[in-house]
Amino acid sequence: MSSQQLYAYKSTQGMHGNSALAIIIGLIVSVLFFAIGYYTSLSYAVGAALFAVVLVIYLLLSVKVLQEWKRAPILTLGKYKGTYGPGLFFIIPLIQSMPYKFDLRTFSTVFSAEKTLTQDNVGVDVEAIMFTRIENPENTALQVNDVDQSVSLAAQTALRDVIGKVNLSQMIVGRNEIATSVKELIDQRVTPWGVNVISVEIRDVKIPDDLQDAMAKIAIASRERDARVILAESEKLAAANMVAAAKTYNSNIYAMQLRALNMLYEIGISGKNHLIFIPTESRGLGIPTPIGVLGIDKMVGLGDVGSLANKKEPANAKDDAGSKTQTEQLLDQLNLKQKSAQSSTSKKQKGAQAQQSSNAGKDSDANDEGDGETQG
Repeated sequence: MSSQQLYAYKSTQGMHGNSALAIIIGLIVSVLFFAIGYYTSLSYAVGAALFAVVLVIYLLLSVKVLQEWKRAPILTLGKYKGTYGPGLFFIIPLIQSMPYKFDLRTFSTVFSAEKTLTQDNVGVDVEAIMFTRIENPENTALQVNDVDQSVSLAAQTALRDVIGKVNLSQMIVGRNEIATSVKELIDQRVTPWGVNVISVEIRDVKIPDDLQDAMAKIAIASRERDARVILAESEKLAAANMVAAAKTYNSNIYAMQLRALNMLYEIGISGKNHLIFIPTESRGLGIPTPIGVLGIDKMVGLGDVGSLANKKEPANAKDDAGSKTQTEQLLDQLNLKQKSAQSSTSKKQKGAQAQQSSNAGKDSDANDEGDGETQG
């Protein structure tokens, strides 16, 4: 509806003319009753009282007040005269009547379609909400009896028609498209009644429980399939990265040492007590001296290996110094020290065994002498 038509319904020009005519008729009727009262009683007091009573009753029956958002059709002897409102106006009692009022504000209507078959023969329950507004009170007054009930029934029928033309998947996914189709179909039916459908929204779509369970199983299976595919791709990518990391650690021992130190740091910040064995001879995991070889040597008490470096080396060792690293030289010195310690230990064990054998011989001689003296 255009803005000029809305302004025409707000205009009070027609009401002013009808109100003036109603007031004049009320005064004439009151004067007639004044004359009747005066001629019957020959008293001005009786006539004036009758005039006042009739005028008050007439005004109470003729005066009408409508709020800004309301309109009312006026019938003169049963014939439509116009739509009045808002504000104050007068009608002629017994000649004009105001059968009902219209509210021009926006109203919401909830309607539903229960056990309606879709195109693929699935029974669904659909609930929707519709927002409407009366924009042509004249057509509403003349074209429809009960506008609220008529619009609600038209909406239910339109919703059933649209549901029967779509599949269940379209009902679940394409709610906006279905709401638009329902709105267009309702507009075609209620526009002649002076009603404008502002919007239609699908609130809920209920499907049978067994079908809902089947759809849930399909969704779960689809998610599991996607999860397995993603997991396989992740493992493939992780394996490729691990191979690349292994190549890097193999070609660079310092990178392996940094990785080992980082692992130790991560274990240390976990907040738990751990017993960690640090390998010192494994390739890539060795901790540099003095924490490594020299530290282990001091713990086992094999001697101060560091002091060996200050001793004079043999001539052949000096010749081979250029070909051996410092760590290998220290390891050779450790081996020599261990061998000398083992040889001294074996000598001590042999001496102890000889001492034990000599003591055993002396004891046997003493026993023999004791036996001789006993015999003598």
